[in-house]
Amino acid sequence: MKIRYAIVDDNSFLIHATKEKLSFFDDFDLRFTAIHGKDVLEKLEKHSHIDLILMDIEMPVMNGVEATALVKSRYPHIKIIMLTVFDNDDHIFNAIQAGADGYLLKEVDPESLKNGILETLDGGAAMTPSIAMKTLRLLRNPKSIEHKDDKEYDLSTRETEVLEQLAQGLSYTKIADNLILSPSTVRKHIENIYKKLQVHSKMEAVEKARNNNLI
Repeated sequence: MKIRYAIVDDNSFLIHATKEKLSFFDDFDLRFTAIHGKDVLEKLEKHSHIDLILMDIEMPVMNGVEATALVKSRYPHIKIIMLTVFDNDDHIFNAIQAGADGYLLKEVDPESLKNGILETLDGGAAMTPSIAMKTLRLLRNPKSIEHKDDKEYDLSTRETEVLEQLAQGLSYTKIADNLILSPSTVRKHIENIYKKLQVHSKMEAVEKARNNNLI
């Protein structure tokens, strides 16, 4: 019997690349793809008879960690493997806490991806070696995964306001209008936010802020 699976990723190229990797094997049947967490939840209402979801983490509307928690609460029979470019501690811990059954990096080769899926469906937990090492380290040192609060990140009130606007997908110009600031001041606030959160993009900043209850 074929393995019925879905791919959730906001990048159409990466969806195609993942599909291509599994096309080498006859026992995989792609039932649908989705571009974010809300999209997969809507599609599962009509197509819940699947075995596995390959879930990205960084996505608009609803990220992979949030989607994983909701999918697991509604469809506990579905296995979920996070398939992502990120291997940082926060992402690993949050994904596992949300109920992920495995965690692989997108650079995984076709054979390893297939074996990881089979292992997970058989009750194991697929993990690339680097992820497995980080997970062991997190388990040995639980304090390292305690969430920081906004005081530890030391975001100012104005920076938090800018971050909230960023999370809504607004442009720098629109944020400037809403907060009665100049676009250059908004850019400066965003630079400071990136430094304090130790991120390099808007998507990472919003994701980290949400994971740590900053917004």
